[in-house]
Amino acid sequence: MMVVALKRKSVNKSGAAFGIITAIILSIANHAFFASLATFFFTSSRATKFRSHMKKKIEKDFKEGEGQRNWVQVLCNSGMATQLAMLYLIDVGSSERTINFVKDYRASWLGIAVMSVFASCNGDTWASELGSVLSKGDPFLITSLKKVPRGTNGGVSLIGIFVSFLAGIAVGLAYFFTIYFTAPTHMMLVAPPQWPLILWGGFAGLFGSLVDSVLGATLQYSGIDEEGKIVDTPAAGVKYISGLRIIDNHSVNLISSIITGVCIPVFAMKYWPER
Repeated sequence: MMVVALKRKSVNKSGAAFGIITAIILSIANHAFFASLATFFFTSSRATKFRSHMKKKIEKDFKEGEGQRNWVQVLCNSGMATQLAMLYLIDVGSSERTINFVKDYRASWLGIAVMSVFASCNGDTWASELGSVLSKGDPFLITSLKKVPRGTNGGVSLIGIFVSFLAGIAVGLAYFFTIYFTAPTHMMLVAPPQWPLILWGGFAGLFGSLVDSVLGATLQYSGIDEEGKIVDTPAAGVKYISGLRIIDNHSVNLISSIITGVCIPVFAMKYWPER
């Protein structure tokens, strides 16, 4: 997976090295964790590449290829999930388990949390990378609902919101099918329905994208330079759009993944259907 990513310029060498470590930990803990990672990685890379010529016109820090993620970006996107996977290994061991909050609470909570982190990251990526080029009009700032230039941190569109849900669905499907084919038969026979994994993946993608947008609109600086490109630092000739210069995009991704990874399991536990 990392060899393909390097060839496609999805990651640089530091990102690939950190990604390998992350993938090993996730795959040892639970194959469904690795499936969630792989789905996020490949689909988000394709989303980043989609209509890249249009993104180059609006993003000051645009990079050729598919984003060229470094170790910091990999850490911010998968660090929370990796820590949760390590807790899963300590508490549950290396195993694939169904979601059953009544009889297997800790494994279920951690499993939903890991899936939610990757669904959140995927939802944010799809929303920003696809929404910015598929939407016909300019996005609106999530905090004020005012129209802002494309590429503005915290700018959302209806298409972006929709694709963030689809991105989460993709991760949820990967988790669901992995559990369906790998979990022990005796667990499947007594477990409650597993299909809500797909829906909660979608909700996690949407929720994470919205949290990311709120953080971006308030705590991340956005301005537009004389070339009409969005920048994240104030400078001469840059017109202020929104946000305070407190955190960067990496921090936004990390914080939103943590919030989503903690919140979604709580909601899922409360509303998961009984057998």
